[in-house]
Amino acid sequence: MLSQDVVASATVRYLGTSAQKARLVVDLIRGRDVGEAAATLRYTHKAVAVDIARLLDSAVANARQKGQDVDVDRLYVRTAFVDGGPSLKRIQPAPMGRAFRILKRMCHVTIGLGERKAQEPAPPTRAREDAGEKASGRKAGARRARTRRATGRAKTGAAAARGRRAGSGRKKKS
Repeated sequence: MLSQDVVASATVRYLGTSAQKARLVVDLIRGRDVGEAAATLRYTHKAVAVDIARLLDSAVANARQKGQDVDVDRLYVRTAFVDGGPSLKRIQPAPMGRAFRILKRMCHVTIGLGERKAQEPAPPTRAREDAGEKASGRKAGARRARTRRATGRAKTGAAAARGRRAGSGRKKKS
């Protein structure tokens, strides 16, 4: 279900695809920003992505309509889930007077949008730390060079023998 801190939501019911196929696409956008989610859906090679993109646009429009002070750039997909819907039962003729049953499945998709908090200052990055090390007299790349040397060491003895491929494992006939 939708929680209380959802800014806006939208639901499409009786979508003409199975819930399993729709979940593959919905899982791609859950937790992403609205712009990033729209771009992901635009370039996803699934037929249901078009319908889910329209649903996302509808949820953004609902957020604008519901609260005039909502910043669309800070919206993200807070919840997104797919529920199974009813199935249409159809019959396909089969050989010798028999019939195969075909289930045309449907699903219901719900998207809830949340609003992120205001941006906080970013923590110090690696470049700033390297600058601090240079000021203190240490080499900035000393630690990286040490790890490269350690991982580039050659295996010797039994470790090298285990790493080699011995062939297909069959004994040769003599």
